[in-house]
Amino acid sequence: MYPNWILQRAKLTPTRTALNYEGQIWTFEDLKNITVERAEQLIALGIKPKERVAILGPSQPRLIFIMFACMHLQCEMVMLNRKLSKTELTYQIEDAQVEKVLVDDEDLSLLPDDKKPILFSVVEDSMRHSYEIGKEWPLDQTISVMYTSGTTGHPKGVRQTVGNHQASALASVLNIGLSEQDVWLCAVPLFHISGFSILVRSLLYGNAVKLYKKFDQDGAVMDIANGHVTHMSAVAVMLQRVLQGLEEKELEASAKFKMILAGGGPVPENYIERAHRLKLMVSQTYGMTETSSQTATLPNEDALRKLGSAGKPLFFNQIQIADASSPGEMGEILIRGPHVTPGYIGRFSEKSSTIDGWLHTGDIGYLDEDGYLFVVDRRSDLVISGGENIYPAEIENVLLSHEAVQEAGVCGVEDETWGQVPAAFIVLKSDVTKFELIQFCSGRLAKYKVPKYFYFVTSLPRNGSDKLMRRKLKDLVE
Repeated sequence: MYPNWILQRAKLTPTRTALNYEGQIWTFEDLKNITVERAEQLIALGIKPKERVAILGPSQPRLIFIMFACMHLQCEMVMLNRKLSKTELTYQIEDAQVEKVLVDDEDLSLLPDDKKPILFSVVEDSMRHSYEIGKEWPLDQTISVMYTSGTTGHPKGVRQTVGNHQASALASVLNIGLSEQDVWLCAVPLFHISGFSILVRSLLYGNAVKLYKKFDQDGAVMDIANGHVTHMSAVAVMLQRVLQGLEEKELEASAKFKMILAGGGPVPENYIERAHRLKLMVSQTYGMTETSSQTATLPNEDALRKLGSAGKPLFFNQIQIADASSPGEMGEILIRGPHVTPGYIGRFSEKSSTIDGWLHTGDIGYLDEDGYLFVVDRRSDLVISGGENIYPAEIENVLLSHEAVQEAGVCGVEDETWGQVPAAFIVLKSDVTKFELIQFCSGRLAKYKVPKYFYFVTSLPRNGSDKLMRRKLKDLVE
C-alpha cells in the first residue's frame, strides 16, 4: 500500500505552489481541500467508490479538481479525448462500460446525444455527502484508462495503475533530477498520458505546474525566454513552433530553463541543431500509453553526439529489439518494466499486454553499439516499394530540414509498378517548388525513397496529442 498522493503531498508541502493557471495560484493544501470537497459532492451525486467513470473536458483547473476527486474515491478514470467524433466517443464510452460520464459544461455538445452526463457545474453546486477519503492506495489499483489512438484497428483501453504511474515518475526524476523551484509547463492535453503524467510528477515531486488550456506559441516562448518555467513536454510540431518563435523574436532560452522533453514520435535532427543554437535544452524521449509516459530518454549532453536517438532506457526499464542479433539491426521494439500496463479493458480485456513479460510496441527501431535506442517508425506506417522498406519518418526528417518547410507528413500510396510509393504532404512557411524539393531530397535520400508525389496543404491531420496521423494523409488528396 502507498499513500494517497494528494493527501501526502499536502501534508509534506502544504504552502508550496501546486498550480498556476492564467495568473491564479493554488497551493497543494488548496488542491487537497478543493478535491476532497469535489469527492464528497460526487458521492452525493451517486458516484460510487472504485467505480469506473468517463471524464471529458478542456485543460483547466476544474478538470484537475474533478480528476483528483475521482482519485480520492479510487475510481477508474476513462480519459476521453475531446478531439474525437461523437461516433468515436460512443465506442469508448460503451467499450469501457462506464456508468457515469462527467463533462465540463463547455464540452457537453461534444458528447453523443443519448449520453446523460453529469456536468462539472452540477458537481460544483452540489451538496456534500460526508465520506472518509482513503489514505492509502494499492499498487495494482487502476487510476486511469486511456484509449490508444487507433492507428490500426479498434482503439484499446489501456489500464494505468498506481504502480505504473509511480514507476514512471520515479524513473524520470532519477534521470532529470529535481529542484523545489521547478515549474513544469503543461501545454499538452490532460487526457493524454503526456499531460496526466505531468500532474502525477507534480504530486510525487512537489513541483508547480503552469497550465495552458491549449498550446500557446507566444506564451511558451516568453515563459521559456523569461525563465518563468523550467521544464516543458512537447511533441515535434510544438517544439518546431517554439523554435520558430524564439528565432523570430531573436530570443534565447533563459538559463533557468532546464529542458523540453520531446516525445510523440521522432524529432527531426534539424530541430535539435536549431535548439542548441538557441541554448534550448531538448531531451528526446520515447514512450507510449502502455508505458505511462517515458521509457527511454536521451540526455541533452548526448543530443548532438547521438543525433536522432531516443536515448537509453530509464533506470527501472528494459528495451530489446525482437530477433536482433547485433547492434544496428532493426526490428520491433520490446519493453519490460514496472511502468508497463497490466492489461486492457473492454473488447481487449482478455488480450495480454505482454508476451513472456515483454510489451510488443509495434514500433520499429534499433539499438546501437552503445545501447542507445533509435526509433525508426511505426510498423503500421511502413511503406514497401518494390520490396524495399521505406520509413516515412526518415523522409519527413529530410523535408523538415529544408528552410521552406514548416511541417511534413509522408505515407505510401498505391502504385501499379512498385506496389507502393511515398507521397509527401507539406505545410510551407515560404515558397518552394516541387522540383526544388525533389532536388533537395535526391541529394539526401536513395532514389526509391524520394517522394513521387508532393501535395502542398494548409495543415496535417493530427490526433489529440498532436501526433501526426499518417493513415489520414491520403484523405487530403480526396
